[in-house]
Amino acid sequence: MVDQAEINLAEIEIGKLAQQKSSNAEVKKFGKMLVDEHTKSASEVSALAKAKNFTLPTSLTEEGQDEYNKLSEKTGVDFDKKFADMMIDGHEKAIDKLQKASKDATDNDVRLWASNNIAGLTAHLEHAKMLKQNLEKK
Repeated sequence: MVDQAEINLAEIEIGKLAQQKSSNAEVKKFGKMLVDEHTKSASEVSALAKAKNFTLPTSLTEEGQDEYNKLSEKTGVDFDKKFADMMIDGHEKAIDKLQKASKDATDNDVRLWASNNIAGLTAHLEHAKMLKQNLEKK
């Protein structure tokens, strides 16, 4: 749950950055979708954590901040391509963590929550891959 909370925080910030910095309509749209869906996911994680007496992080990790800063330095098509690469990599890692949690978590609610979130992140991953393909054509 802590990992997922960190991922949500990073995706929300990076989604906002994409909406501000990109001039590509598809990148902006994907950024907005990330903000919307990861904000929803963050509130679900928060509710589950509260029910289980877990404390979740409320700010980006050092690694998350470094990634954000690297992306923020880019402009134009370089920004868009780095964004797409980060979204593919980040969503692959998040899916892997959720798959493990859906099998290995000792708490039934956590296992169910993890399993229910795999499909949404898989859709984000596929969207990011299509975005990357479209960007590489430019």
